[in-house]
Amino acid sequence: MKRALDLAIAVPAVVALSPVLLIVAALVRLKLGSPVLFRQTRPGRFGKPFHVLKFRTMTDRRDSEGQLLPDEARLTPFGKMLRRLSLDELPQLLNVVKGDMSLVGPRPLLMEYLSLYTPEQARRHDVRPGITGWAQVNGRNAISWEDKFRLDCWYVGNQSLALDLKIMALTALKVVRREGIAQDGHATVGKFTGTRQAEGTL
Repeated sequence: MKRALDLAIAVPAVVALSPVLLIVAALVRLKLGSPVLFRQTRPGRFGKPFHVLKFRTMTDRRDSEGQLLPDEARLTPFGKMLRRLSLDELPQLLNVVKGDMSLVGPRPLLMEYLSLYTPEQARRHDVRPGITGWAQVNGRNAISWEDKFRLDCWYVGNQSLALDLKIMALTALKVVRREGIAQDGHATVGKFTGTRQAEGTL
């Protein structure tokens, strides 16, 4: 039923939003250049890798040694606007149609985090990752990694059609209010380095 709901919403959404997708793509090409889409390998259900799609929000500015500058230096005002409005996430509807993602589920993070999860935190990969999720409507990037994973795992153990519909409704409200977009001191969120390290037990 969850997969059926994903397709019932995502396919019409791609069609209805196609003018928006084309306009945003044209603006990204004009203001940030190519490629228009940001593709990155992320872990899906059971940790299986897939390529997540987003509209590009950063430049390719590099230092004198050819290394990419920090996110804060590469994130443009236009890119910030895309993130505030969550327009950069729209291409992930294609990930949902393809079956790599769901509309609702834990957000797909970096492959390098897989070895850092505790057994409990790793449960977030028992389901397909989502465009939005329980952690996103309860703080998004403004909460700690540990709180985010706790909320993700709660969702895995309590998922239902009613809960998914509630999360989608709350997501729309969060987008309008533009809440939890960035963590204090970061353009988006700082990297996860492991729960034990974060708690100082190593």
